[in-house]
Order: sequence, then C-alpha cells, then structure tokens
Amino acid sequence: MDELYAAAANALRSGERVAFATIVRAEGSTPRSTGAQMLIWESGRTLGTIGGGSLEARVLQDACAALVSGQSQLRHYSLHAAEGESLGICGGAVQVFIHVLLPADRLIIIGAGHVARPLARLAASVGFDVLVVDDRPEHLTPERFAQARTQLVSFSDLPAQLPLDGRTFVVIATRSHEHDEEVLRQLVQQPLAYLGLMGSRAKVRLLFQRLLAEGCSSEQLARVCAPIGLDIGAETPEEIAVSIVAELVRTRRGGTGRPLSQLARCAPSPTGEPSEQADG
Repeated sequence: MDELYAAAANALRSGERVAFATIVRAEGSTPRSTGAQMLIWESGRTLGTIGGGSLEARVLQDACAALVSGQSQLRHYSLHAAEGESLGICGGAVQVFIHVLLPADRLIIIGAGHVARPLARLAASVGFDVLVVDDRPEHLTPERFAQARTQLVSFSDLPAQLPLDGRTFVVIATRSHEHDEEVLRQLVQQPLAYLGLMGSRAKVRLLFQRLLAEGCSSEQLARVCAPIGLDIGAETPEEIAVSIVAELVRTRRGGTGRPLSQLARCAPSPTGEPSEQADG
C-alpha cells in the first residue's frame, strides 16, 4: 500500500493526474475484498490490482474517463452472470470509488523582485505550486523563496525553459519594461490558465500598442490581466501580492471579485436574513 501512495505522490509532484480505484463495498463472491486498491494514470498505466479480468478492465476504462473530466465518482459493478451488464460469473457485486487526484495549479513568477517574495509565500499558502524564475542567480536564494522552487533562466527563450500549459498561471514582474515586453511577446500566444502583467496603465497601453503593431491580435491581448490584480488600493509589495493572489483565486474558482456584502444585498436569502459565511 505504501508503494501506491508513494507513486501517487511522485506523479502529482511531476504534474500528472492519477486516480485511486478502491473497492468500498463487496457483496457475495468477488475477486478482491473491501479495501483493495489500484492506482491509475491517464496513460492507462496501473499499479496494484482490484481483481483483474473484465472487472478491472472496466474500472480502468471508467477511471481514465474520470481523469479526463477531473471528477471523482462512485461506480457499481455486477458480477452476476444472469445480469446483462455482468462483468463476471463470481456471483457478487462491488462498489468502487474512483478518486481523482489533481496536481496543484502551477504559478510561475517571472522576476524575483520585491513583490515576488510575498507573492510566492501567499500563493503557496493557497495551494499553488510556485516557481520563481529570473536571470539573476543572486536573487534566487532559499532565504528569499523558502516556499517556492527557483530556476535560473534567460528571458530571451522562455517557452523552451518553462512548463507552460493549460493549468499554468503566469505573473510577469521583471525588473524592467524591456524585459516585461520581451516576456509578454513570447507568452501571449501560450495556452495558459492565466497571464498577468504588473505595471501602470500607461505602461500596459504602450506595450499593447507595440504588440498590436507587430501582429498580435486584440483577442490575444484581451486575455492578459493588466494591470494585474484586483482593485483594493494596494501600495506595498505585500498588499500588491494580496491583490494578485485574489485575482488568481478568482480565476481558479470562478468568483466575481465583488464584495460579498454587495452580493448579499443583491441576492437576499429566502428568509430575508444575511447569509452566513463559514469561519472554518
């Protein structure tokens, strides 16, 4: 069992989706009893067994579908030969819980400056796998980024150096307008979950004008969150980090970004009383 858990942890650290198929109920004659587990990768690779044969093949098929959807599910499988959907002749039945495990969303902070330090800490605290990259090795120290991984890069060729995919969030916060423009030019066409750029409205307008003149589409630039973050009046690096992480969470969870007090006034509860918020 420890081997399965260690393999699952390694897969998640590598950014892979995996699922545990666990027999949670067994009735009558079944190949394996309650508690039997199998680990499944999206590729169809497995570790462990819940009984083999047609039952395991069907569970593997259902688990791969669950990995695509990202949704865990409880499934019932009959082993009664007389039943049309039977997967065997043992005469029993099993319930299998297919538990999908998703790797943490990845946040890449490009630039290891003043805002990057509190941003890395706060983003890690809400579940992001944080990677801070820069071209200055003296800024990428464990003392500065204890809660994040770091990587020395060249800003001139980022797509070849970084894991950029549909679950990757990127914050551009380099030390200069020139580097910001260089990075944005490379990433604006990447299939990212989120792309944000730090900077004033004037800076953002100038960069966008340049990229439009180079052939970037307005649709591509519309995906860039710039200036970055939610409007909370942030000034200090720590406050700016709060603003940015709030926008990251809104993107991940699908919130509105509006004050809950305003939403409560717009949509009162059926009893007319303010809705309660869990304090955990």
